[in-house]
Order: sequence, then structure tokens, then C-alpha cells
Amino acid sequence: MPLIRVIDGLNEIVGRILSVVALLFAGIIIYDVFMRYALGQPTRWAFDVTKQLYGFYFVMLGGYALRHQAHVRVDLVTARMRPALRRWVELAGYAIFFFPFAWVFARRSWDFAMTSWRQGELTYGAVQLPVYPLKMAMFVAACLLLIQGVSEALKLVLDRPNQPERHDVG
Repeated sequence: MPLIRVIDGLNEIVGRILSVVALLFAGIIIYDVFMRYALGQPTRWAFDVTKQLYGFYFVMLGGYALRHQAHVRVDLVTARMRPALRRWVELAGYAIFFFPFAWVFARRSWDFAMTSWRQGELTYGAVQLPVYPLKMAMFVAACLLLIQGVSEALKLVLDRPNQPERHDVG
């Protein structure tokens, strides 16, 4: 189904791009440790920047994690069910728990980000960084999570495998 491919593809691209962010904040941490302990000149900005980058990285990967079935699940009951019944139980879980949560997350994070934007909110650390980009990332992450939930629910309805497509090289 084209919609499933588009949603899965979007979250796959976001996840792969964000892997670079992990390298970036690891590099900043290494730089700060080197400056602090080797040269005795700690940076004023590295801790605040890496804290925000990590928050951005962590929140933005929700949809990617759902695509790869990496969220915490308690399968004590569903593991013993027939596949058809398990699909319906999982679909009910999306309808009852996931979609309401994802909608509230998206709605509240939008309000949260807009309040921060209007106030020009800054961090209170050694270097004052704007907070609203991180809060806007929460809204984008909520939307990515919500649409990935749509993809996963559609896979259950259509009885499609829940595993990401593998791309063999060679």
C-alpha cells in the first residue's frame, strides 16, 4: 500500500539522518573532555548544546523506533494467542491507547512549542540557547509517531508483516 510505504520511508529517512546527530553530540562531548582535561580549558557551551542535541535525538526517534518494533512491549498474554487474534488485540491497543496518547502528545506539544516561541524562551545554563526549536521538535516527533501508528495499524488490518523491508547490498 503506497501510504504505508510513504510513512515507513519517511520515518526510516528521519532515523538514518538522526544517526548523524548522535555522532555530532558524541564529537562535541569528546571535544569538551579533551579541552577540559588535556588543555585545562573547559568550554562554556558544550554541555548545554549536547543536552539539547540529545533531547532532540531522543524525542525524534519515536516513529523510527515504532517502525522497527523497538518500543517496550509486554507480550505475556499476546504471545500465546493465535496470530489472527493477536492482530486484533494489537489493533484494539492502537485504537484505545496509542492513538489517543499520540493525539494528546501532538496537541500539547504544539501548545508547548508555541508558548515557548512567543516568549522567546532560552535555557538558563552558562550559554543561553533558544528552547523553542527543541519544543517544536517534540511536535514534529509526535506527528511522526502518530503517522507511524497509522502505518502499523494499517499493516495489522491488511495482515502485512510488521518487519521493515530489508535492503541487501551486493
